[in-house]
Amino acid sequence: MASLSRRTQAQNSKRAAVERSVLEATAQLLEEGAAYADLGIERIATRAGISRTAFYFYFRDKRELLMRLTDGVAEELFAEAGRWWSGAGRGEPELRAALDKIVGIYSRRPALLRAIVEASAYDEQVARFWRALVGRFIDATRERIEREQAAGRVDAALPAQATAFALVWMTERSVFERLVNEGAVQPQPLVDAMLGIWLAAVYGAR
Repeated sequence: MASLSRRTQAQNSKRAAVERSVLEATAQLLEEGAAYADLGIERIATRAGISRTAFYFYFRDKRELLMRLTDGVAEELFAEAGRWWSGAGRGEPELRAALDKIVGIYSRRPALLRAIVEASAYDEQVARFWRALVGRFIDATRERIEREQAAGRVDAALPAQATAFALVWMTERSVFERLVNEGAVQPQPLVDAMLGIWLAAVYGAR
């Protein structure tokens, strides 16, 4: 049993290492300017140091690969920006910090985020995946608004779900267009503008 356990651990370790190499290779190719739609499995596998046949042992297809890559960035976004969603103090400093973190991650990973957004425009499975990820941010925003309403800091009549939906998708589109498509190098004005919109929408601040 001990021998079998060691073999299983070794196999799992090897699988994790190969998958990590494929993910890193894909991210590198995207950052070097490769378009996701034109990026072939052969090229990805070669960069990762495996054969095309071996690729399919670890990933079903290029779509799964892209979604796995995006999952990692989404978790980073959610963890870094979570201070406003999970917080209970004053809203403005926590919200500014959350927006700063989101903008920072978009600035560091523009190629990957461009790939997932562009793929979601023509691949329904990727579109559902991306909408579900954004939906996590909407749910977390709604929950924070509801907590603020319960504490008396936000108007109880504010439609929490609809407000969260509008604010999160506004942020996603604004950050994508400004930082990914336009490649803005000074994102602070965008953060300031979005912060003002969030505060006005949630707290009624002007």
